[in-house]
Amino acid sequence: MKIALCFLLLPIAVLAAPVDGTVVNGKTGKPQPNTTVSLFRVGANGPESLESVKSDAEGKFNLSTDIPGPRLIQVAYDGVTYNRMIPPGTPSSGITIDVFPSAKEPGGARIDQHMMFLDPAANGQMTVSEMYIWENNGKTTFNNPDKGTLQFYVPPETKGQVSVSVLAPQGMPIRRPADKTATPDVYKVDFPIKPGQSRVEVSYTLPFTSPGEFSSKVFTKGIPTRVVAAPGVTLSGEGLQNLGKGPMDSVIYSTDAPAFRVQVAGTAVPASGGAQGDTQSSGGGDQSSGGGGGQIAQILPKLFQHGDPNGGFGGSVNAVKWILLLAFGILGLAFTILYRSGTGAPVITGSAKGQSERSRR
Repeated sequence: MKIALCFLLLPIAVLAAPVDGTVVNGKTGKPQPNTTVSLFRVGANGPESLESVKSDAEGKFNLSTDIPGPRLIQVAYDGVTYNRMIPPGTPSSGITIDVFPSAKEPGGARIDQHMMFLDPAANGQMTVSEMYIWENNGKTTFNNPDKGTLQFYVPPETKGQVSVSVLAPQGMPIRRPADKTATPDVYKVDFPIKPGQSRVEVSYTLPFTSPGEFSSKVFTKGIPTRVVAAPGVTLSGEGLQNLGKGPMDSVIYSTDAPAFRVQVAGTAVPASGGAQGDTQSSGGGDQSSGGGGGQIAQILPKLFQHGDPNGGFGGSVNAVKWILLLAFGILGLAFTILYRSGTGAPVITGSAKGQSERSRR
């Protein structure tokens, strides 16, 4: 009986093991002393702080609190926090967490992808979601609280009502405020861009009646802006290039203009998800978009079925906020593979490899 009880308790002991490891400076490759290392319990109500220690002269730390379930280790260094999730059943001893010096200049950080999703609904409003995908191949974290690491334009019709979600390497989606700048209708985000891939999503709603116009300004340089029209919507305008069908029965356009104006016709309809239908979903879900668009169209609409049936595609998206970043992440993957200029190499594959190599952060 005692032997059986020991076997029953063994998994709990494994899940609740203490956490120890080393903080390493990712730029120098040497142990980083005097950083603040904190342990969080991850639950339904969000992270709960349990214990904090300082890394010693050799960069080592030891968190003695025993708790079961998923845990989050957070290291604060040079004004930035670095996260490491410890899922249940994974080793919690000998962990290495990389930190990096902060710099107010981008260094190796750059915006690799910029996408805008236009979703006009029949209720007289249009939801606009922008996704910025950052790649930081350097050894410093871009962190500029004064100017922000990202500045973006929001039409005055929104009256400043804008939502920002960010996702850092090895992190979870979190909300950040959109702060005003000295330039009207231009906002900034104070969000450190760590080595690896980060994503920033900006979304807002403005009055719109189809057919109508939408205009915006872009501050990214050296890359095109992909403008995505929701299913059932068409776009036209000077300098706007039609790239064809995309995931979820969308249509993808491209523009290099720093300021552009497009004509928007139609209102969003639910994506077909590969079902037979009209020209928006011909061929059972358009498998011709490079091996990925059809599968995405089949999976994502099922997630949106829990939304407001009267709110159109945008109402469904707004009802599943936690899925929105995932959806745009998949769209970003498809865009990179299908439409990246130059050699056409899917840089997301390289980024994924880089993130795997940096999985200790």
